[in-house]
Amino acid sequence: MFNCKSPNIYVPTLYFIEGLPNALVALSSAVLFQNLGCSIEFIGQATTVLTLPWMLKFAWAPLVDMYGKKRQWILVAHTVLACIAFCLALAVQPSSEKSPLWLIYWLASIMATMAIASATQDIAMDGFYIECLTKEQQSFFVGVRNAAYRMAMLFGQGFLVFLAGSLSHKFGIGTGWCVSFLIASLIFLSAFFLHRKILPLDSRTVESDLGTAVEGIKSVEKIRFTEVFSTFFDRPRLLPILAFVLLFRLGDTLMLKMATPFLLAKVGEGGLGISTETVGLIYGGVGVALLFCGGIVGGYLVSKFGLKRTLLPAAVVQNTAIVLYYVMAVIKPGVLVVAIFNGFEQFAYGIGLSAYTVFLLSLASDRFRSGHYAIATALMALGGLIPGYFSGSLCTQLGFEKYFLFSFCLSIPGMIAIPFLPIEPEREASSA
Repeated sequence: MFNCKSPNIYVPTLYFIEGLPNALVALSSAVLFQNLGCSIEFIGQATTVLTLPWMLKFAWAPLVDMYGKKRQWILVAHTVLACIAFCLALAVQPSSEKSPLWLIYWLASIMATMAIASATQDIAMDGFYIECLTKEQQSFFVGVRNAAYRMAMLFGQGFLVFLAGSLSHKFGIGTGWCVSFLIASLIFLSAFFLHRKILPLDSRTVESDLGTAVEGIKSVEKIRFTEVFSTFFDRPRLLPILAFVLLFRLGDTLMLKMATPFLLAKVGEGGLGISTETVGLIYGGVGVALLFCGGIVGGYLVSKFGLKRTLLPAAVVQNTAIVLYYVMAVIKPGVLVVAIFNGFEQFAYGIGLSAYTVFLLSLASDRFRSGHYAIATALMALGGLIPGYFSGSLCTQLGFEKYFLFSFCLSIPGMIAIPFLPIEPEREASSA
C-alpha cells in the first residue's frame, strides 16, 4: 500500500527544499551579480560571505534540540523562505540593467536573510532525518537525500538561471530574475502544504517504510550549549577527523566558486563565452540525471561495502573530476564537450558526497543529533571560507587554467587524512 509518510517520499522532498535556498544564495547569485556587471572579485567575496550562516549554524543548533519539534521548525522555515524569495522578486524588479550599487547590496542583504533561514531549516531537517531513520537506513537513504539536495542546486543553478536568461533577452534582466524568484517562492510555499500533510507528527515515534521502529531515543533535555561542543570534541583521533572535515571539500569548493564565472566569461578573458541560458541548460539537463545516479550509486556502495572500504575511492573519484575544469580551460571545448564533462563531474560529486555525508552523520551522538551534525557541517564550510573569499582575486591573478589546477592540488590533503580516521565497524553502514 502507498504510504505518503514513507521516507521514500519525504526524504527526497525535504532535501530538495533544503538545497534550493543554498542554490539561490551560493550559486545563482553569482550569475545574477555577473549579469548586473559585478567583478569576479566581488562575486567571490559576496558568495563566500553569504554562506557564513551555514558555517555558524552550530551556534543556534542546540535551540532546535531544546525547543519545539523538528517538524514545527521545518514548516516555519518553509514559510519564511517563501516570503524572502518573494521579497527578492520585488527587489530585482526595478530597472536592474543599470545595476546601481544600492540594488546590489540590497539584494545581497535579502540573500543573507535567506541564508540564515535556510541554515536553521538545515538544522531541523538533519535532526529529523537522524531521529526518523536507523543507522542502516541513514546509509541507505544518504544517496537519495544527497541526490535530491544536489538536484535542487542544479534546479536553482540550471532551470531558474536558464529561465532568467531567456526572459532577460525579451523583457530585461530585472523581469527575468523576478520571475525566477517568484517560482522559487511558490515552491517553498508548496513545500509547506506538502510537508504539513506528509511529515510524521512525532519524529521520535515514526516507523520507517522498512518496518523498523526507531528505538531507544531519549527525550530532549534542556542542555547547556557548552555540553554540545565538549561532547563533540571529546572523541578519539580528533585531529585526523578535523583535518578531514576541514580539508576534504576545499578543492571542490574552490572549483565550484569559479565554475559558473568561467563558463560565462568571454573567451578573450580565459572563459568559454557561454550564454546564461545555455549554462542553465548544461546544469539542468543531463547533469541532473547523472547526479541522481551518482548519489544512488554512492549510497548503495556505502550501504553494501561499508564506509571504511568506500570513503577513499569515492573521494578520489570526486576530486579527480576537478581536473576536467582545468582541461576545459586549456582546450576551450564546445558546448557538447562542456555538457559531457559537467555531467561526469555531477556523477562523481554524487558518489563522493554520499560517502562523506555518511561519515558526518556518524559524528552525531544520540543525545545531541542536531548540534553535533551542525558542528560537523559548519567545520566543513569553515574549511572553504577563507579560500573561497579570495577565490575571485586568486582566479584573476592565476587565470582559470592555473586556478583549477591549484584547486585540485588543495583536494589532496583531505584525502591523505582518510586512512587515519577512526571508522569503527559499528559506525559503518551495513556491509555485504
